[in-house]
Amino acid sequence: GAGAIFIIVSLLIYRNYRNQKKLNRLLDEAKQKSDDLLLNILPVETAEELKMTGKASAKRFDEVTVMFTDFKNFTQASEQMSAEKLVTELNFYYSEFDSIISRHNIEKIKIIGDSYMCAGGLPVVNERHALDVVAAALELQKFILARKAEKSAMGESFFELRIGIHTGPVVAGIVGHKKFAYDIWGDTVNTASRMENAGETNKINISGATYEKVKDQFDCTYRGKVEAKHKGLVDMYFVDAVKF
Repeated sequence: GAGAIFIIVSLLIYRNYRNQKKLNRLLDEAKQKSDDLLLNILPVETAEELKMTGKASAKRFDEVTVMFTDFKNFTQASEQMSAEKLVTELNFYYSEFDSIISRHNIEKIKIIGDSYMCAGGLPVVNERHALDVVAAALELQKFILARKAEKSAMGESFFELRIGIHTGPVVAGIVGHKKFAYDIWGDTVNTASRMENAGETNKINISGATYEKVKDQFDCTYRGKVEAKHKGLVDMYFVDAVKF
């Protein structure tokens, strides 16, 4: 009788042990999925701070490089596609954009309609931010032109791209309590947007501030002082190619 009781108790302990081990594994998997989702939304440093303290403080960066892209004639092109086709097409473009900027150590900030915004030099400060962003812009340009050739050959609508880049200080952080989003603020962001607005199709338009950072490694064409909305006359340059 004692032996039987011992066996039964042992089996119960072993079953509880197995159940607890399975539960721990499921909890670990759930935590990993939660962490992966958070890291897909926020930079690593910001996500860790949020998990540790329940909030993320805003940080000032003395110098970063901000890039905006915008599809020319997006409205007209989108009118020729079904909603499903439009979303599929945008996903194709922006997925490639994500891959390109990731290779160049650039942080995606957000998508605003058909405008894509990213920045180099944050959340981890580095000295190559302007070079990284301009190199990524050239890769984006190459991708868009190749896609245009493919779509043209098939007689289908295609998107063309304007790119604007500016270098300067920003404040970065997250705001609100729902649907967290990492964002940046400051005149640098506004000026980068103006660089895109004042640019030309399939051209990379950079400010004088960015030009000073990249002129030794990239061939650029000086456009002169160009009118920018709410900014007056601003020195602008087109990036042509990497110097050899």
